Amino acid sequence: MTFNVGLVINPLAGLGGSVGLKGSDNVAEQALALGAVPKANIRCLEALSQLSAMDVCIYTFAGDMGENCALQAGIITHVVGQAKTQPSTASDTIEAAQTLLKKGVDLLVFVGGDGTARDLLQAIGDQVPVVGIPAGVKIHSGVYGITPTAAGQVIAQLAQGELVSLRSQQVRDIDEEEFRAGRVKARYYGELQVPESHEYMQATKDSASVGAKENEALVLDDIGAHVEELMEPGVRYIMGSGSTLAAVMSYLGLENTLLGVDVIEDKKVIACDVTAQQLLDLCEHHHSQLFITLIGGQGHVLGRGNQQLSAKLIKHLGLHNIHIVATKTKLKGLNGRPLLVDSGDTKLDRELAGLVPVICGFHDLVLYPLGNPAMLPRLLAQST
Repeated sequence: MTFNVGLVINPLAGLGGSVGLKGSDNVAEQALALGAVPKANIRCLEALSQLSAMDVCIYTFAGDMGENCALQAGIITHVVGQAKTQPSTASDTIEAAQTLLKKGVDLLVFVGGDGTARDLLQAIGDQVPVVGIPAGVKIHSGVYGITPTAAGQVIAQLAQGELVSLRSQQVRDIDEEEFRAGRVKARYYGELQVPESHEYMQATKDSASVGAKENEALVLDDIGAHVEELMEPGVRYIMGSGSTLAAVMSYLGLENTLLGVDVIEDKKVIACDVTAQQLLDLCEHHHSQLFITLIGGQGHVLGRGNQQLSAKLIKHLGLHNIHIVATKTKLKGLNGRPLLVDSGDTKLDRELAGLVPVICGFHDLVLYPLGNPAMLPRLLAQST
């Protein structure tokens, strides 16, 4: 029996990430002017490649809202509408989802970020199961695969008739204007029905309470002391986003872009809130290292909120120049799930997989698995 998939792509999703805009809402033209390259269709194709030779039919809108990608993937495609504007807008996404719902699709697949998930919630509610292919800058909602490939594997499971339960997952989004000003104001909008596949579907982002942060203040100071000891003269250090790295920067007595990426050298900030291209320029002819942390509850270290850390930069640095920092509380919150990478380069993601040291305090490192579900057998073999 043919498995009918509705497909909606937000072609502008994620545009602002690599150029440091921390989102794409209302800044698409600015992002393009800064050199951002649309990647939503590329990430969609990565997911659809998992459906090769399966009895799947895709219903979608014309052009870059789905048709182009589905045809390129070699899947039977029916075009049922088109965007009213170019580039398409949120109203086009909503209309597409409602049109596909009327076609009676078995599953609605969409490509975007939290804003796109909100559009889907408004359009169809919980009337049909959905799977999100992650392409946005900020992804706090629990309705996306952990990577495009993982999303494709979930779709493949359903297409092959595997028994997959459904669960309600939260749609959350933040105010991007506040986000760009360094303030996180997340809001719960509702829930969508998603396949229950813990390995492949990401969790909702955790937000630590003020009390929890206060309880870990000493641990964060210990991490800061360890980082300071590692730093050498003349080396450029890329400091990733997030509260853990913000605490390290505070320990060093340096200003910090909480939701951006900064570069320091000789204990001075030499560039703040940088873009992907600026990072490449700063590191091309200098010995450079990277400090990053993970997203609480999800485990992502690359590909969520830090698209400035491009695959090209990671290849240039090499894994030996990348340091992961996190409190043990944050690691325990993953309940044994591995750290995740979604660099946009699946070959690089595979190369990064393995047991990696995580700085959890002063001279306190733990080995923790890094890698996506398809990599788990190799990780388990390494740990025995």
